Amino acid sequence: MSSEQTPDPDADAAGPSSGPTAGSDAGEGGGETQFHAFWADAVADDVEARDPDDPIVIKGGVSPSGIPHLGHFNEIVRGYFVAEVLRERGHEVRQVFTSDDRDPLRKLPRRLADADWNVVELGDVDAGALGKNLGKPYTAIPDPFGDCHDSYGEHFADLLAGAAEMVDVPVDVLSNTELYETGEFEPEIRTILENVDTAREVLAEYQDSVDADYSPFRVVCAECGIVTTDVTVADLDEGRVEYECTGITAGDRDIEGCGHAGEATLRDGKLSWRFEWPAQWSLLGVDFEPFGKDHAEGSWPSGEEIAREVLDIQPPVPMTYEWFTLNGEPLSSSEGNVVTVPEVLDLLEPEVLRYFFALDPNKARDFDISRLDQLVDDFDRFERAYFGAVDDEELTRFADRAYPFVVEEVREERIRLPYTFAAVLGMVEDRDLRVQMARNEGHIPEDAPDWAIDDALARVEKARAWAERCDNAYNYRLQTDLPDVDLSGDEQAALDDLAEFVAAGHDGDAIQGEIYELAEAHGLETADLFAAGYRLFFDKEQGPRLGEFLGELDQSFVVARLRREG
Repeated sequence: MSSEQTPDPDADAAGPSSGPTAGSDAGEGGGETQFHAFWADAVADDVEARDPDDPIVIKGGVSPSGIPHLGHFNEIVRGYFVAEVLRERGHEVRQVFTSDDRDPLRKLPRRLADADWNVVELGDVDAGALGKNLGKPYTAIPDPFGDCHDSYGEHFADLLAGAAEMVDVPVDVLSNTELYETGEFEPEIRTILENVDTAREVLAEYQDSVDADYSPFRVVCAECGIVTTDVTVADLDEGRVEYECTGITAGDRDIEGCGHAGEATLRDGKLSWRFEWPAQWSLLGVDFEPFGKDHAEGSWPSGEEIAREVLDIQPPVPMTYEWFTLNGEPLSSSEGNVVTVPEVLDLLEPEVLRYFFALDPNKARDFDISRLDQLVDDFDRFERAYFGAVDDEELTRFADRAYPFVVEEVREERIRLPYTFAAVLGMVEDRDLRVQMARNEGHIPEDAPDWAIDDALARVEKARAWAERCDNAYNYRLQTDLPDVDLSGDEQAALDDLAEFVAAGHDGDAIQGEIYELAEAHGLETADLFAAGYRLFFDKEQGPRLGEFLGELDQSFVVARLRREG
């Protein structure tokens, strides 16, 4: 369950992490089990220990809010790994993700994404479609982008399903609204209302606001459309309740109801979040569900007890995952601090993203876009470990097990260009020059097949997009042709000497130091000699650390350019 899914106003306190991790040998029951290098195997053991019927159901879910973002994929991708392990063991598996779109809109998001994933500020769309519909279900709110979907809830769910396809995860996105309106939730609602005293008693252990009048069922007012909590059972045999539209609490504000009093059916409302979650487990037959640490205390313990004491079902195998931050700050769809899956896939390959989620879910991480080069380097090392090219026993054990689930196809002939080197190649437009530079640096063998070269060069465009997004030291364009530059005699002499130094085979750090030495030797200001180099290579007065950059380029190209020969 996504960490942002907390529709009830009383937020859950963050609890301790739970569930198996990489290298786990403790099963759900605490007995001895096989040691596993990949946490998904330990989860699969716990699921199998219950002897479930096929299809095994793995679930995640989220209440639509703002933009479907990378944080929502904690459950989708981690659930996928467990599903794949179980499929490998011969089970039929169904992976579902509920869009809890019967929830009321409680807060206006700062940013939204259109159907093509263009992220816009709230003021750039029909904000009134949201602002005047606070307290109403997401599926009753018009799409703020116009006619592309029937509702805001459908718009969000469609984006989420599309993003799952982008990372090749087959997941069945379900609409809670449809499950309520078609009556599929009715058996669970009836059971909860038939045992309402027990339901109140259980929930009162977790919420101080539960009293003798508390209703686990809310109604969508027939007059104003707001989800209201003032509900009493009229005739459970006929599935009728009575309600008065007194409004709803949304965060720190109260949304006033219209005062209408009337009757409704069990298809005209929704369960409160604390009951809806275990009702989903019952309805869908859920065997495993991962969720964020915010649910480890509160939502999960209450849901577990409601499942057993009210619904008379066994709750699914749980797994608590640690949150990850984005650029050092918490992910927040409503606050707009998000990154989407399409944005990430512009910067790195899908398998690198899947690798990120294959890591130990009990360890907090930061998804720092400015340091994506480190994440890609880690993935490349993980991949090399699978093929036996890394002297790291623990990493190799993990890679041996997890790598086949991370990549679409295992191919040892695949070529991975180092990410920052790919960013350097991104400064060059000419494909042949890119290939030659990569060959000169030993990254592309002379006998490499065309498909491997094409795959390798695909990373160049992603690294180029990263450089542009971060505006970092790689965000320059190398001039393929010699620019028309005006150099003094001393500058020409210094550049000729630098050409000799580069031709001798020195690395980037040494070249950087030599530029300072040559400036002094030729009576030049250091900044002037650097500027002369930048004009030669970029046709600009500034650029990246010049020596280090030249050290990563093809040596013959650098020497010729320093000599103004092409």
